[in-house]
Amino acid sequence: MSLLHSDSSCGARDGDSGCCAAMAKEESCSTASASGSAGASFADETQGYDVEFDPPLESKYECPICLMALREAVQTPCGHRFCKGCIVKSIRDAGHKCPVDNEILLENQLFPDNFAKREILSLMVKCPNKGCSMKMELRHLEDHQLQCDFSTVECPQCQGAFPKNHLKEHMTQECPRRQVCCPNCATSMAYEDKELHDQTCPLANVYCEYCNTVLIREQMPNHYDNDCPTAPVPCFYSAFGCPEKMQRNELARHMQEFTQVHMRMMAQSFQNISVTAANPVPFINGLPFEPALFSHVSHAAYDCNPEVENFKETIQQLEGRLVRQDHQIRELIAKMETQNTHMAELKRTIRSLEGKITEMEAQQCNGIYIWKIENFSGLQRAQEEERPVVMHSPGFYTGRPGYKLCLRLHIQLPNAQRCANFISLFVHTMQGEYDSHLPWPFQGTIRLSILDQSEGPERQNHEEVMEAKPELLAFQRPTIHRNPKGFGYVTFMHLQSLKQRAFVKDDTLLVRCEVLTRLDLNSVRREGFQPRSTDGAL
Repeated sequence: MSLLHSDSSCGARDGDSGCCAAMAKEESCSTASASGSAGASFADETQGYDVEFDPPLESKYECPICLMALREAVQTPCGHRFCKGCIVKSIRDAGHKCPVDNEILLENQLFPDNFAKREILSLMVKCPNKGCSMKMELRHLEDHQLQCDFSTVECPQCQGAFPKNHLKEHMTQECPRRQVCCPNCATSMAYEDKELHDQTCPLANVYCEYCNTVLIREQMPNHYDNDCPTAPVPCFYSAFGCPEKMQRNELARHMQEFTQVHMRMMAQSFQNISVTAANPVPFINGLPFEPALFSHVSHAAYDCNPEVENFKETIQQLEGRLVRQDHQIRELIAKMETQNTHMAELKRTIRSLEGKITEMEAQQCNGIYIWKIENFSGLQRAQEEERPVVMHSPGFYTGRPGYKLCLRLHIQLPNAQRCANFISLFVHTMQGEYDSHLPWPFQGTIRLSILDQSEGPERQNHEEVMEAKPELLAFQRPTIHRNPKGFGYVTFMHLQSLKQRAFVKDDTLLVRCEVLTRLDLNSVRREGFQPRSTDGAL
């Protein structure tokens, strides 16, 4: 896209500088109008273009001062090219001379090199944003950066710098200032403030520190004061001198066991009150009181003191209340024992029903069972810490009627000999509902698989097929709940193989077992029974 030969621009006469300057001015204006006002444009920079060219930049387009691609290229009368900003700064700082050959050089002797400018703007450059592989002409780089998904932008919430294509995910999932809503009180707040809010939220569920009851936080003070059975409370007679503190559910027993002690405390308190009444204070209502004036009054007068009579009535009321509470406590204890008995019966019934439901679900498998092992990363961490990892699946039936089986998964420890870091998989027979109607030992084909959970039809499960061996104890009729002997593969699959495909998805591993049984028709004869001959015709 050159206008003339490249050498002619280097030897341009002063008379052409006006024309060249006019062309440069016109092109500069058109470039500025196209770029708009998006921050500081390339034309505002004082140095060259600091970008990566592809192919690399030729030396003839390199500024001798900043050693970068020429920006707003100008020429000197001595034939050297510079960035306009670089040479103007050099003349003003270092003097009126060319930095290359020290020839005398004035600012008004510089003239735009539009040919070089157009050539440089036509060169291919790489986008400077990390992760972007786009290439374009230098003239289009600024527009590309305004639209590049990998350009750095500021998060409006936390003012951090992030790639544009990651900003939405950051603002909704990672930003510490993203807005979240409290699930308890529906208050909106920044994510980084949520932890502090959770510690004070009045509607958050909290545990009672004494009885572990779950309540909302604003109910907890009333629970402590009135309801909590294990909260520490003082004795009702603490005002009379009882120093004991106990759990609320032990208060009734304390009141019952220490009734006489409490009565003596009350009597002592009333006796002290009577003594005080017999020896009044020297002043009553601010007036002086002389005991000698009342020395002729007998002690019987003090026995009729209204305050003493009131305390006697109070004692009688408290004793009556104590008797009633004692009866109520005994009735409540009897009711509680009855309820505990009913509760135990209900729990036994629930466990029995749950067992029956589990057994019915196991019978629906028809020989195909998929074992869902969740939190597999936790099992791997335990294996890495050299803690044994052994799991048994729920039982399942090969049919109805059919044999009851279960799977055992064992993750071998890193220091295990010949099987380190392998997943071991075994099959065990279990006591089932139809054992007495089935031929033993178990015979059939078993297919074990760890399922590939990839999307799409190209799934590659890791499978092994084995034939039952009747002579092994693992396939004999179990005499306990689960046969301790199993049959399978110690080195079924290496843990590293799980990473080759999506065998673990959502932290879950799927193990599939398919069983095809071969019921031996001659088993009845082997057990000692002979077929009965048919009767003759009558």
